[in-house]
Amino acid sequence: QVQLVESGGGLVQTGGSLRLSCAASGLTFSTSDMGWFRRAPGKEREFVAAIRWFGGSTYYADEVKGRFIVSTDNAKNTAYLQMNSLKPEDTAVYYCAASHPYGVPTHLETSGNYNYWGQGTQVTVSS
Repeated sequence: QVQLVESGGGLVQTGGSLRLSCAASGLTFSTSDMGWFRRAPGKEREFVAAIRWFGGSTYYADEVKGRFIVSTDNAKNTAYLQMNSLKPEDTAVYYCAASHPYGVPTHLETSGNYNYWGQGTQVTVSS
């Protein structure tokens, strides 16, 4: 059974940093694409960042490009989202997601291309 567990959320001031973690069991990020999404109050879930298992290419939403960094540690089977220069508009519940192992290349910005989701972790950026 696949399980993704996010951690690392919290309250931070504008300009601060947080690092989210996504610990996986039942699959490995060395063979599964993974992504980060977020849902702000009153808004739809949106893509934040992703990393391909094959080749390690990374992708970012324009809103976070240059501020957030997605990575994986295959030895720990954990994915990370380093968030710097946080803004109040980054306030949201952040979710990690993963695809089936050895998936064919897909649009990682599309939530429907992921098969497994974590429960989410709240990030609040105060102004």
